[in-house]
Amino acid sequence: MTRFKLNGQPVTVEADEDTQLLWVLRDHLGLTGTKYGCGAAQCGACTVHIDGIASYACITPLLAVEGTEVTTIEGLSETGDHPVQKAWVAEDVPQCGYCQSGQIMRAAALLAENPTPTREEISQTMRANLCRCGTYGRIVKAVERAANEGDQ
Repeated sequence: MTRFKLNGQPVTVEADEDTQLLWVLRDHLGLTGTKYGCGAAQCGACTVHIDGIASYACITPLLAVEGTEVTTIEGLSETGDHPVQKAWVAEDVPQCGYCQSGQIMRAAALLAENPTPTREEISQTMRANLCRCGTYGRIVKAVERAANEGDQ
């Protein structure tokens, strides 16, 4: 049995402690906003926050989140009005949308750590997440907008 906080609420999960967090979130807890992309921490579609740090859920075993705070895209904002989410809409970032929850979670972690990143810092951080549609320019603009307009 593993205990941790998920999106601000305590949870207890009965699953093999080696089960990847991604599958615990999706299959055991029904939170499907975190996506499976590659399973090898190469694309970032599975990005969640563990104690505020952007982390790959596809390679994180359940045991590693014992006693931590995990935040998924569903927990970033109850109403979808986090500054990064609003900037994503304003900059018309998504095309297919598959990578977007991971992209948003990485951007939110960056801005929580560094509320005024440079364009280079944004680009460097966001390189950890792939966008198969190639909306990188809009992603950078959205992060810049969120930094300029919102409280993270």
